[in-house]
Amino acid sequence: MPYEDILYEEREGIARITINRPQVYNAVRGRTAEELLHAIGRAGWNREIGVVVLAGAGGQAFCTGGDQSSHGRDGYGSRGTIGLPMDELQSLIRDIPKPVIARVQGFAIGGGNVLVTVCDLAIASTDAVFGQVGPKVGSVDPGFGTALLARVAGEKRAREMWYLCRRYSADEALAMGLVNCVVASEQLDAEVELWCREILAKSPTALAIAKRSFNADSENIRAIGALGFEALALYYGTAESREGVEAFLAKRAPDFRGVRREIR
Repeated sequence: MPYEDILYEEREGIARITINRPQVYNAVRGRTAEELLHAIGRAGWNREIGVVVLAGAGGQAFCTGGDQSSHGRDGYGSRGTIGLPMDELQSLIRDIPKPVIARVQGFAIGGGNVLVTVCDLAIASTDAVFGQVGPKVGSVDPGFGTALLARVAGEKRAREMWYLCRRYSADEALAMGLVNCVVASEQLDAEVELWCREILAKSPTALAIAKRSFNADSENIRAIGALGFEALALYYGTAESREGVEAFLAKRAPDFRGVRREIR
């Protein structure tokens, strides 16, 4: 597969996959998701690779979720339940038998925050910003992005993130357990490299078994999420959801409750 939206590099046992859409804060469109699926699978099943690093190009964003400019009446396109196979991408990160490290610099918002959640480890720079945005734009992640986040960050904090759509600093993310380590921006790559080298010194089979064991405890979320994404596909066809997208693109405040009153 020729890559247009991502960068891919293999070097000394490490695969680095970078979302390369800095002009839209590394938001994911259909092609981006397809390329990520291909690249993560390529790295994940290559026996010469021991660890995968997921990053965002430029210094402004790790990832800001789905590209709202490609969000139509029925979702983001024709691929998967909602037209954008984010649930498949999340599952693949969990399924490959080696650790995946999120290298987080800048915004990790919406679906980007979910990617941090599903990665095995996360290392952030001090300028990283985390948060959910779905209810502000007529969307939600009804699978790992909610249920797994509650296990990672705690039930109350996860609900706060989704209900209020606030933004959180790297230090706040560290305190809630969303990331493993926070370093200065100029030290981020060196810190990621250090963690990768420590992982590469360990038994790959033992790491694969450990990852499977960790995932087993939360694997039921995948099935719950499949049901949730079916509901989400229906929601995307409603005036309420469209109001969120239209307001975002028009850079105005959405009037969700007004739309609901009009429907009645």
